[in-house]
Amino acid sequence: MGFIEIVIIGVGLAMDAFAVSICKGLSTRKLEVKHALICGGYFGFFQAIMPLIGYILGVQFKDKIESIDHWIAFVLLVLIGLNMIKEAFGEEECCDPDFSFKAMLPLAVATSIDALAIGVTFAFLNVNILYAIIIIGITTLIISMIGVKIGHVFGSRYKSKAEIAGGIILILMGIKILLEHLGILIL
Repeated sequence: MGFIEIVIIGVGLAMDAFAVSICKGLSTRKLEVKHALICGGYFGFFQAIMPLIGYILGVQFKDKIESIDHWIAFVLLVLIGLNMIKEAFGEEECCDPDFSFKAMLPLAVATSIDALAIGVTFAFLNVNILYAIIIIGITTLIISMIGVKIGHVFGSRYKSKAEIAGGIILILMGIKILLEHLGILIL
């Protein structure tokens, strides 16, 4: 898996954090740089650490399921993508202007659970995990910081669109992985 593919997965994963960052920006009366840095830092860190944890778990089972690893990657990516799309049509969440550790930690963990499953997928695909988590973390950091600004300026207009886009990206990456492993798509 190359740089572009990891960035695309990073963008897809970052859409949940982007949506929450939009909400945080929307709830902030006087936006300061520290608000964007806090969101970006929390979401970027957890979006990077969760794939590492998933990778460590996935490596434990890699030898036992190597013959179906592409199917597992496909199913996980499609399920995560579909869930993101479903969430986009769900109930509107309340925006809380609190940027404290107590408020941000649960949000960072909740928005990065999908990244844990991606880490398991990375173990099956022999991805350089250090390289991947750096790219995913930085991608999420930047996108989350932008989300805070967009939320503050434009409101929640782009929140559900971001979740739908993220879901579609992950589904398409799952299909690509499956087709490559089945020899149908050669890139």
